[in-house]
Amino acid sequence: TTTTTTTTTTTTTTTVQLQILVKQFIHSLSFTTQLQVLTDTMGDSAYSFSLTTFSRTGKLLQIEYALNAVANGRTSLGICAKDGVVIATDKKLPSTLVDSDEVSKVEKITEGCGFVYSGVGPDYRVLVRKARKSSQSYFLTYREPKPVSQMVKNTASVMQEYTQSGGVRPFGVSLLVAGVDADKTPRLYQVDPSGAYFGWKATAIGKNYVNAKNFLEKRYQDDMELEDAIHTALLTLREGFEGEMTCKNIEVGIVSSTDGKFRTLTPEEIQDYLDEAN
Repeated sequence: TTTTTTTTTTTTTTTVQLQILVKQFIHSLSFTTQLQVLTDTMGDSAYSFSLTTFSRTGKLLQIEYALNAVANGRTSLGICAKDGVVIATDKKLPSTLVDSDEVSKVEKITEGCGFVYSGVGPDYRVLVRKARKSSQSYFLTYREPKPVSQMVKNTASVMQEYTQSGGVRPFGVSLLVAGVDADKTPRLYQVDPSGAYFGWKATAIGKNYVNAKNFLEKRYQDDMELEDAIHTALLTLREGFEGEMTCKNIEVGIVSSTDGKFRTLTPEEIQDYLDEAN
């Protein structure tokens, strides 16, 4: 017992002495060299709490973490048909006690444009409010609805600002923007937390987005009509859906080139489509 205690004490003393020597060595270095030693030891994790500093590999890690938040969110998808656009999302709730009518993921922004998201819900509300405000400002100035492309660019600019400013964090959401331009051309865009945006024929975001995209690649056709797109969207959602898919735990928004009006399908309409799919 005495030998064991002596050995433990000797080991502890040696460890403490080694730590003291390391600290003395680091303090003897210049500030720049100290920083280099720390970053070499920590790797990219040294930059993980800084939004405005690139890591040595050229990454902004907070943006990657925001994309992880999106990838952990519920699946959302969009399909651009020749006569309209459909966006759909899984809005499964954490408890049966939650009033599903009070939860909305598909939001109308202008008469001919709507958003859906995957990721952090409160961040989405901020972007929806800003988009509605900017669209009203545009209408007051020009007396015409804001084009979908302008809506996307402005929203992407807001999200990009939050990747280059101190004291803020990136938005933890990716958006799908569906709309119809003044010339009746249907448009579908995706906007990411980095501020990057892309035009798509069909895409998916959120949990299980890889399988959803693969399914869409097999099913999508350039001459697809809006009715077919709605059926395809529901089939795609069902592919990775956990549990039974009902009119209460999914949400669908459509905009048609015929009237240029964006609207959310009622639960009854969604149920009719689900019954047809069965």
